[in-house]
Amino acid sequence: MLSIDDFTPVTLEDKHIFDKHYLKYPPVHSDYVFTTMISWMEYANYKFTFLNDNLIIMTDVKNSRRFRPPIGKYNKDIFNQVMTFAKKESSDYPFGLINRETKDWLSRNYPRLELTPNRDYFDYVYLSSDLAELPGSTYGKIRNRLNKFTRNYAYTTECISEKNMNDLKTFLKRWCLWKDCASDPLLENEKKAIMYSMAHFFELELSGIVIRIDGNIEAIAVYEKMNPDTVVVHYEKGSPDYDGIYKAINAETAKLVQKESTYINREPDMGLPGLRKAKISYRPHHMVEVFHVTRQNIII
Repeated sequence: MLSIDDFTPVTLEDKHIFDKHYLKYPPVHSDYVFTTMISWMEYANYKFTFLNDNLIIMTDVKNSRRFRPPIGKYNKDIFNQVMTFAKKESSDYPFGLINRETKDWLSRNYPRLELTPNRDYFDYVYLSSDLAELPGSTYGKIRNRLNKFTRNYAYTTECISEKNMNDLKTFLKRWCLWKDCASDPLLENEKKAIMYSMAHFFELELSGIVIRIDGNIEAIAVYEKMNPDTVVVHYEKGSPDYDGIYKAINAETAKLVQKESTYINREPDMGLPGLRKAKISYRPHHMVEVFHVTRQNIII
């Protein structure tokens, strides 16, 4: 039977293990991507184990353990083990981040299981071509803001490389001063995640671009391929001194990404009203819905 001793912390050296497994079972939600897990380790304490070629992921946030559905071929015995183990935990929602396909399978095989949508963690997925071209009246306001930015500022773009990494880190330190990261636990943890990703940018096989104005980096975007038709944008940051710069970095990223991927996953809004409004304004093609189960509702 599954034991807590079976789980080991995710380390950078485990990337090849996840890469190999994800070739067979590509992630559809951003929180399953290896970069997300390793970069947010200090906050979420990701651990993993395998059961009969099924990957089991656990998080431990403030001593609250939560488990993900097994990643592999659907196997009721393995689901029984994971859910039974999750039910023993003290977390109110010990079994979650369940995608729609898995939710439908669970509903057929566990008809008494009550699954609740977790809207704050729905991923926003857009057509790359929409974000690159901003077509039609739907994107009129965004297009106007972008046009105003391009009229007001002469800017250049370049791919993230070893040559501009020090400038990029300097920009991120400035960004955290602007945002006062130290005063907000979420921003402070995001700062740690970004800095980790930048320190291991090439080992994680990330891609990205920067915008320079007057020689200084004033916006960045960091992304990677998460499945055959989708790129996930992990980070997008811009200077508050340039109105419309977020519109520019978004469009410039999409112009590059559309050459290789149909979709861009821009991760969830985590229930933040301003972020939700911004993400909705770009008209997502679809959402990656996720669900969770309360401890009391785990009925096997």
